[in-house]
Amino acid sequence: MCYCMLMETAAASDPFVASLPVFAKFESVADIDNYRPLPDGWALATADIVGSTKAIGAGRYKTVNMAGASVISALLNALGRQDLPFVFGGDGALVAFPSSALEITRNALAAVQRWVADELALTLRAAIVPIEDIRAQGLDVRVARFRASEAVFYAMFAGGGGSWAEAEMKAGRYLIDPAPANARPDLTGLSCRWSPIEARHGEIVSIIAVPGARDVRGFQVLASDIIALVGRQERDGHPVPVNGPAYGFSPAGLDLEARAVAPAGRRWLSKLWIVFLLSLAAVTDRYGWTIGRFDPKIYKRDVASNSDFRKFDDGLKMTIDVDADLLQRIEHRLQQAEEAGICTYGLHRQQSALMTCLVASPLQRDHVHFIDGAAGGYAMAAASLKAKVSA
Repeated sequence: MCYCMLMETAAASDPFVASLPVFAKFESVADIDNYRPLPDGWALATADIVGSTKAIGAGRYKTVNMAGASVISALLNALGRQDLPFVFGGDGALVAFPSSALEITRNALAAVQRWVADELALTLRAAIVPIEDIRAQGLDVRVARFRASEAVFYAMFAGGGGSWAEAEMKAGRYLIDPAPANARPDLTGLSCRWSPIEARHGEIVSIIAVPGARDVRGFQVLASDIIALVGRQERDGHPVPVNGPAYGFSPAGLDLEARAVAPAGRRWLSKLWIVFLLSLAAVTDRYGWTIGRFDPKIYKRDVASNSDFRKFDDGLKMTIDVDADLLQRIEHRLQQAEEAGICTYGLHRQQSALMTCLVASPLQRDHVHFIDGAAGGYAMAAASLKAKVSA
């Protein structure tokens, strides 16, 4: 299941992305006037992990997240740009791109499928869906920009097109075949060097709420109400501390990052280098030192500011840190709306959150950090939602 989101550097290179409306208050996600249709000739590259719920049940949360983020990393690196709309949803990803990049995108998708199979022992399903086919169904892909920090914008999506493209992929249409054996995508910048982020207020809660079939205006009101409720929690329920998370020496995370950047024969050297960088960052952070232009405390604060803990993709998605009373209020409001046919929702609770990162350079402030629940998060919330729809 993929949940739409886009990162863009402050200086967008694409005229469409540069022309998108920007809003600084997250509650503006519910206003359809903030969205613009994807240009003709564009397409959606979408991917997800087959059997992600089973993998999560086996405790492979971090691996599933790494696989989802690898799609974004591979496509942005292959296309040589950071300004395209993209999606991260824990166990899947989506990137919108112009038709001029079709062949490069197809090859990068094929390579990342092979890498996920060979290195992570998971099956990545991938497809490319033209915007014309989406509009032929009476749907659309509309995009807006939310300013998360001074350096990073995230895109919000509306129109139903992304969800339809994902459903078509799962039905076996528009699929891309994996590349031949030993193909490797360019995953430069993909990392997961942080410890799990423990809940400080109560629980880490992953929520997905999607509109019912009849009351679009009612869903907009619902989204505004949920955002306002979450706004009562410190920092809008942001799960990452304001001064950033703790550096972590997770063996699983170290191995995953090494697999992303090096083939088997050179992996031990990559691990040594990653451990060295982590140790250096942890020591300088503890003692307040800097390394040239790199200030670890500023970097960690940027990590918190740049994190994607909330988004809108044909529905409201959040991974938040909330206390028991507020969670009860949120659930009550969602239940009311669901009973009225305004929405269907899924919710999953856990004690901590995970972070997976795209960092082109630690000296730049536009690094991107994906947040998901550490015990299945969005994937488990989606499974709950799907069970209701099936029933």
